[in-house]
Amino acid sequence: MADWLGMEDQRVLVAGAGGIGAACAEAFLQAGARLLVADQNAERLSGFAGTASTITADLTTTDGCEQAVRAAQTELGGLDILVHAVGINNRVPILDTLDEDWDRILDVNLSSAFRLGRAAGRIMVDAGYGRQIYCSSVSGLLAHPDHGPYAASKGGLNQLVRVMAREWAASGVTVNAIAPGYVETALTSAYLDRPGVRELYTGLVPAGRLGTVDDLTGPVLYLASRQAAFVTGHVLYVDGGRTLV
Repeated sequence: MADWLGMEDQRVLVAGAGGIGAACAEAFLQAGARLLVADQNAERLSGFAGTASTITADLTTTDGCEQAVRAAQTELGGLDILVHAVGINNRVPILDTLDEDWDRILDVNLSSAFRLGRAAGRIMVDAGYGRQIYCSSVSGLLAHPDHGPYAASKGGLNQLVRVMAREWAASGVTVNAIAPGYVETALTSAYLDRPGVRELYTGLVPAGRLGTVDDLTGPVLYLASRQAAFVTGHVLYVDGGRTLV
């Protein structure tokens, strides 16, 4: 599989050491890539001790994003692939959403993607090669209640991906996103454990189950691989058919 993907010795920066980011990082390691994982939480990064390089960085800031990209260049000798798997949510109605909650969610989910993508894009455009993959959501398309800032951030991310893809295509850089439905992660577990919630959302998925992080790693590896050289500006829904209903 690693040979088919062409992932051997590819230099990968994964932003986010939580559920989806951690699963993607492990998948890249198994495929033979060399890896740097960036996160603000040093404890989450400790799980990669001895298997990957790590950096503690605040990816909501320009300095933190540029620091992570420089670290990838130093530790890995360059940067071929960027995976952005950073995100938060706060499920409240729009009328109850505070300004600071709006700002924080947009900053973490969208501004970090812009800042990190821009920093990595400069390296990749100069090199004439690169793959960028962002973790969006079905919320960027569907109008879930109590998801105002989150949905806005993911809809904005989808458009950011398309514009970056358009601007960098001629330089050999592809930019795509995966858009999961509800996936069992630390971000969703407390909400899904509320009475009736898991059953409600499972019932909305034609596949009859919620997603797992392992459902996402294959699509991410594909978009990062040489097999996807002519795929750019695409949002790939990995949702068990959730967006069909």
